[in-house]
Amino acid sequence: MAGLRRGSGVALSAWRGRSTTRYVVGIHDVGSDDAIEAAPAVVIAVRRNEAGLASPIDVASIETAADAVAWVRLAQASGASELHIHRLADAASERAAVVADLAPALPLDDCAA
Repeated sequence: MAGLRRGSGVALSAWRGRSTTRYVVGIHDVGSDDAIEAAPAVVIAVRRNEAGLASPIDVASIETAADAVAWVRLAQASGASELHIHRLADAASERAAVVADLAPALPLDDCAA
């Protein structure tokens, strides 16, 4: 367990979907290459207000690095400051299910961190 704490230094959080399932995410700066390198993954574009409260802007299943580049550009243009990356869904169908669970709740959902 001690080795886990000394890992990459990525902050972790979780989002709760409409189903009440919690999805653990790593928090990354929107300008980093993490979304591109994470593909395939579920990525949530997030903006933080002055008080530090996270608000989701969009969520997508990113299947390839090319998809990630285009999607991150749109997220940045929409005002995202962070990418919350969920890497625990292995199959495309699992990632689509996570997106479907999170997307309807985006405006009303809360982030754990």
